[in-house]
Amino acid sequence: MSRTSVALEDEEKQRCPAGADPPILPERLVHSDVYPRRLNLEPSVSAMETSPSPSSNGTTLLSLPWEIVTQIASHLPAQCVINVLPQVCQTLGKLGEDRLAWQLRAQKLSGPAASFPVGPKENFDWSKACLEMEQLIGCWTGHENQAERQEEAAGGVNSENLVEMQLDADLNGAAEAGEENVQVQSQNASDSPHLIESSSTSSPLEHIILPSGHIADVNCVLLLGGEEALCASGSRDRNVNLWDLRESPRGKLMHTLAGRGTISTHRGWVWCLASSGPLLVSGSFDSTIRLWDLEAGGAERGLIQCKAAVLCLSCEQDTVLAGSHDQKLSIFDTRAADPLVKSLRLHGDAVLCLASDDQYILSGSKDQTVALFDRRAGKLLQKVKLRSYLLSLSYSGREVWAGDNRGLVHTLSMHNSSLTHISQFNVHRSLVTGVHYSPGALYTCSSDRTIKVHLPCAPPKTLCTLHHQAGVNGLSVEGGTLAMASGDMNVEVWRHRCSESKSI
Repeated sequence: MSRTSVALEDEEKQRCPAGADPPILPERLVHSDVYPRRLNLEPSVSAMETSPSPSSNGTTLLSLPWEIVTQIASHLPAQCVINVLPQVCQTLGKLGEDRLAWQLRAQKLSGPAASFPVGPKENFDWSKACLEMEQLIGCWTGHENQAERQEEAAGGVNSENLVEMQLDADLNGAAEAGEENVQVQSQNASDSPHLIESSSTSSPLEHIILPSGHIADVNCVLLLGGEEALCASGSRDRNVNLWDLRESPRGKLMHTLAGRGTISTHRGWVWCLASSGPLLVSGSFDSTIRLWDLEAGGAERGLIQCKAAVLCLSCEQDTVLAGSHDQKLSIFDTRAADPLVKSLRLHGDAVLCLASDDQYILSGSKDQTVALFDRRAGKLLQKVKLRSYLLSLSYSGREVWAGDNRGLVHTLSMHNSSLTHISQFNVHRSLVTGVHYSPGALYTCSSDRTIKVHLPCAPPKTLCTLHHQAGVNGLSVEGGTLAMASGDMNVEVWRHRCSESKSI
């Protein structure tokens, strides 16, 4: 008998002497009403088995009916069920394998009126989703950083229309942007509005604004380097800055990336970033993709010349995917002397967003379509027509979340090489400039000057809204750390205090 069983036996003997009646369990543990009717629950393998009992005298925890042990475990944090119980004994470790228990937990977290997951349930990682949801709720519920909202300009100008008109102007200007005619739009950094921080020291998150490093709008941000050690930011000042988040309580600017013979990273606005391992790639309105080696301190690794402004990037090992203003999706091999592998014309307008894995490429275009391309078969599988165009894409497993130019967040499902539009939700009031999705977490940001943190159910359950005084141009999430690119030239970070690492 294990030490744990002996300890439990001794403790139970002290509380229940020989001849005394056994303790009566609370009725809520015996008769549970938490089973939602609308959730398609799978049969529990563990529940169908005979209740395991290593002790013959019936005085240990494991002598209870397995259904009651499962119910008791449902009140423990998911992290305890996943990481602690398997170390207690092999039998308790089986609780983490009970899909029915995880489904019930997920439904309780998302709420009885919500549908979760939104995509296919086949091969869905229920335990990871529950772990992420519980951590997200613990970190972000009630973490509202309120800022003074700027008043609308006199005359009742519609800010949403202005933002979309500016985006159109930016994209149209990108088609003709050369080395000389892309101008830096800057302002005095001291005049830019800042997020008003209201989080108390009791909050599990700390909010930092990285030291001034850009002199124009920050268009994109990317967490990298492992354990959220580094952060890269790309700006309309034509530069990519590399930040060390470990160096000081508020981070430190390591340096500005620059190519050989140049004083700036690019000769046009830096619009997008991507990475894979030590490789960092930046895309610009100057129609180039630059490669940087993080292991060499950000040294230039190469340059890829494109034929139009680069608007989105995705990176898989040594392969770089780029969407551009000339309607093309290009595939490059960074190891080759001639890096262009294939150029695809899947859309009838500028390609604005990309997401990929080793099998599929998803792309969204200003022509209001989403394309699904099979990398292995080398063919277009499907195009889905929308009533708006997508600006941001994120997917994990077979579930896709995307943001559009009308403030809507769309959900799509990938199943059997088919892409299906499931639903759309009114989440923001203007362009959804960034989306990050994982099985148990959803982050969105918008030019409406907000960042929102949700549970990824239908409809999304919003836990927190962060208000900013300028448009939010993009976000990056890694290990529970959130970084944001701001229209007021700043990079802002929310992370766990004491560098505490969590996988959200």
